[in-house]
Amino acid sequence: MDLGSCYLGGNADAVEFCPHRPFRHVLAAATYTLQEQERDRAGTISLFSVDAASEDASRRLRLLHTVETAGIFDMKWSPKLPLLAQADAHGRLALRRLEQEDGSDTGIVFTDVSAEDISSSMCLYVDWNQTAESLSVGLSDGSLSVVSVREDRLEISEQWTAHQFEVWTCYFDRTRPHLLYSGSDDCCFSCWDLRESPPNIVFQNKKSHKMGVCCIAQNPLEENMLLTGSYDEFLRVWDMRFMAKPVNEKLINLGGGVWRMKYHPSIADIVLAACMHSGFAIVKVGSEDATVMETYCKHESLAYGADWQKSEEVEQNGNSSVVATCSFYDHLLCVWQPENLAEL
Repeated sequence: MDLGSCYLGGNADAVEFCPHRPFRHVLAAATYTLQEQERDRAGTISLFSVDAASEDASRRLRLLHTVETAGIFDMKWSPKLPLLAQADAHGRLALRRLEQEDGSDTGIVFTDVSAEDISSSMCLYVDWNQTAESLSVGLSDGSLSVVSVREDRLEISEQWTAHQFEVWTCYFDRTRPHLLYSGSDDCCFSCWDLRESPPNIVFQNKKSHKMGVCCIAQNPLEENMLLTGSYDEFLRVWDMRFMAKPVNEKLINLGGGVWRMKYHPSIADIVLAACMHSGFAIVKVGSEDATVMETYCKHESLAYGADWQKSEEVEQNGNSSVVATCSFYDHLLCVWQPENLAEL
């Protein structure tokens, strides 16, 4: 069921619901637009209020605040605080804090906390570790950076050449924080041990993905189950028990390059996938197989950004799940509720 939609001021490529009370209704949506005349990459981050339960359709998706930025490739909320990390086209990593000035939605604003020049290359992806003490950043020159967060200051602690081409994704293992996974346009899926300096490579899989590796996600309850998504249109499921050589247990073709994947906040085997030319898919990834439960094809351009809203209603009843999605060239942001989760 569609709840609301709007057009952003640029190419829409990332959406992230704040997971922290009292801001769980706040959705951040980012853009990246190449300005050819100025030879610059500009962007925005817009904050929206999402209220799926409102009987007033105009209040289900409301714009609260917009900030001008460099072009944004990715952003992530801290697992501990309403603090948003943004990775931008100018090679900078920035932190912005969500604050409520007057106790109402009209008073919700961003406050700049810290920023750091990471590289002369573009920052393509960002991920927090679970203690919120470090960030990993994937760069367009094939490098990875690990950045320490110290009293609102950002300091580069490690930076190394990890891949031959763009690092599209990097992902801290959620239960083994010394492990960092990465995926690149060189078709490699890799893992790094951060206890060494420079980090040691734990494994590098060069053969499984036929095109670039775009995203990685770890099952929230099964720490040894990892997913990868690729331009080759496959979502792959990995058994990580033998870390030196993980096993690709199964795969499913989603009909388009798998750019983003997000596990459901309370149903552990449900994954939301952004599938570029093939819209969005909700996939059930079980122990035996992977099955597409539902697709959403109301976007008319590259499906890039996707996220689930975290809320008390969803924790009590997964059927009330709310999803935000965005697509690139048509600038479209949609908020909707899946129809088929009630069958689970």
